[in-house]
Amino acid sequence: MGFEDHPTVRALRERGESESTEIVSAALLKEIALECGAADVGLIEISRPAIAPQIPYIQKVYAKTKTLMAIVCRMNELPVRSQTRSVANEEFHATYDHVNEACREIVRELTKRGIPACNAIAAFPMELDQPKIMMVQHKPVAVEAGLGHMGVHRSVIHPKFGSFILLGTVLLGVEADEYDHPVDYNPCLGCKLCVAACPVGAIKADGAFDFMTCYTHNYHDFTGNFLNFVENVVEAKDKKDYRQRIPPSETQLIWQSLSFKPQYKAAYCISVCPAGEEVISPFLKDRKTYVEDIVKPLLDKEEVLYVIKGTDADESVPRKFPHKQIKHVRAGRITTSIGGHLFSLRLSFQRGAARALDLTSHWTFEDKKEHHATIRVAGKLLEIDDRRHAGDADFKVWVKTDRWFDYLNLLCELDELFEEGSIRLDGDREKLDAYLACFPF
Repeated sequence: MGFEDHPTVRALRERGESESTEIVSAALLKEIALECGAADVGLIEISRPAIAPQIPYIQKVYAKTKTLMAIVCRMNELPVRSQTRSVANEEFHATYDHVNEACREIVRELTKRGIPACNAIAAFPMELDQPKIMMVQHKPVAVEAGLGHMGVHRSVIHPKFGSFILLGTVLLGVEADEYDHPVDYNPCLGCKLCVAACPVGAIKADGAFDFMTCYTHNYHDFTGNFLNFVENVVEAKDKKDYRQRIPPSETQLIWQSLSFKPQYKAAYCISVCPAGEEVISPFLKDRKTYVEDIVKPLLDKEEVLYVIKGTDADESVPRKFPHKQIKHVRAGRITTSIGGHLFSLRLSFQRGAARALDLTSHWTFEDKKEHHATIRVAGKLLEIDDRRHAGDADFKVWVKTDRWFDYLNLLCELDELFEEGSIRLDGDREKLDAYLACFPF
């Protein structure tokens, strides 16, 4: 039997079906998305400048992407606002399942119509073995598609549904006849209740955000801490030593995340948010009662907060929440590339440690090919030029790249690098130490 005589080939030839390359109606695409379970939907073109940095990663998911479809699915407010974390977490997980199922159904319906489409995963799992763990960043796509704007708490706030949404993205291999644009106002009310409610102070009143502090606490029972958990098991001398490191209740919580679904420690910033047309009514009617009923129970809750020693949270949390217990943990991240290291500096920068500093440093990472970088810390400011030595430096560092990774990954001490000659310093050691204190791990 020749190839052209194969029944599958003949059947397709007879139907005359081929992949659609025409421009598709935006109205049709949105109708399909809503029918498949989306609460709202928007479309943007792949050439949108705001997502330009994402394009290489988006194309790793689906190389022929021409249009991005952003969807939101609605969460129920009261479960998210529950002090009982299992109740709040189940609402998140159920909605994430809804997002992923809706996106899969959209892809299925589009494929039936000859429209190539690929859904990007919502929430976990992610590409944790890659320097960039999210191939498609749903938030900027949703903002460009007119589904809301980022609030002070760094989540997208929908004009109607407020913060009680989760996001998904479908990549399409066709162009649409019409695209959406960001809404002309930010639904965020600027009330700063998210700032007040954050148990570790990761959300700053001036709009800044301490990613590493949020990540360390909120994701403690899964990605944020799992490496630490395993290493504590390896390092413990016996059962007693292990239980001093990790109490039985914490071991059980980690197992629950492994065996059931990831258990977040807090989503207080979302739960207290009053923004959104369908959410704001209680806040407008009686703000004092709103705070008493929704915000104060979270502030008063007794709980363990997981904090990296030497961070801003380590200093501020005991003052703000003396009734909450602090447990010091390590950052739990592994550094394997210079790009990943320099990017992580932006995520872990501690403004408190840099409060009285104004230091510019030149770094030379010595490998097969040298990599140069200029890093300045000055109060609330962090500037990184990751390609060259720029301007005058208060101190200069030359370091063997592989050994610097060992230091960052807690496999050796800084003094060891100096003793063996793996690091050389032109300048005061005190300045280097003050710099490193801005990035605790």
